[in-house]
Amino acid sequence: MRDEELRRYSRHILLKEIGKEGQERLAEGRVLIIGCGGLGSPIAMYLAAAGVGTIGLMDGDVVDESNLQRQIIHFTPDVGKPKVASAAEKLRSINPNCRIIEIPEFFTAEESQKPKEPPFRAVSLPGHHDTTSILSDYDFVIDGTDRYHTKYLINDACVKYKKPYSHGGVLRYSGNAFTYVPGHACYRCIFGDEPSQEDIPTSSQVGILGTVAGMIGIIQATETIKYLTNTGELLTDALLTIDAMTWETHRINVSPSPSCRLCQSLS
Repeated sequence: MRDEELRRYSRHILLKEIGKEGQERLAEGRVLIIGCGGLGSPIAMYLAAAGVGTIGLMDGDVVDESNLQRQIIHFTPDVGKPKVASAAEKLRSINPNCRIIEIPEFFTAEESQKPKEPPFRAVSLPGHHDTTSILSDYDFVIDGTDRYHTKYLINDACVKYKKPYSHGGVLRYSGNAFTYVPGHACYRCIFGDEPSQEDIPTSSQVGILGTVAGMIGIIQATETIKYLTNTGELLTDALLTIDAMTWETHRINVSPSPSCRLCQSLS
């Protein structure tokens, strides 16, 4: 490590569980963040500050004025800019040692590729890569999206291609997080199959306290650092929930579900 890096990451290196070796693992790490909004903003900023070597930013949206209440990586002059471009600019300023890859597209699926069994969907990114290629480029995936349909797509792709990932979800005053590692409980094991869109409220309908997205995003960033440095206990087979109104926090133990057709089909 260069002297500049030793100074920059000195507080990490002082932690015996991370040390110089762990910091070098972060520098070698490749992380894909899907969603550059309320969750993705603090995740991306902390991972860049931590020295993660390669950070992929994937989002097809542009910055809207309503985003600024919680999506702290975007500033008022960024309104109208692609979110990945806005976020990448800040990350390069935070840490020029990081390689930032901009992917200005949504994580989507072509329905024509959807198999009947098992229930996961084959995912493609028109004009860029297919999901297999995207995921294979990274060590760890982070779901920073706010749409349940996309969360199921990310889960199904990561389970199918055996890619570890961090889930985060927020709405109104509460949030939850867990980490998927192959062989452990996935999103479908915990929440069941995808409900209809009409049954699911969104933040644009019921609101969200901006700081809740920050809290859950920081948990996801922490899980990512722990995974890359092989430090501590991950939120595998566990769902962490937080209610900011009461400060009730629960760690709910879960396990791979025998009724999850996705996991069972790949076991």
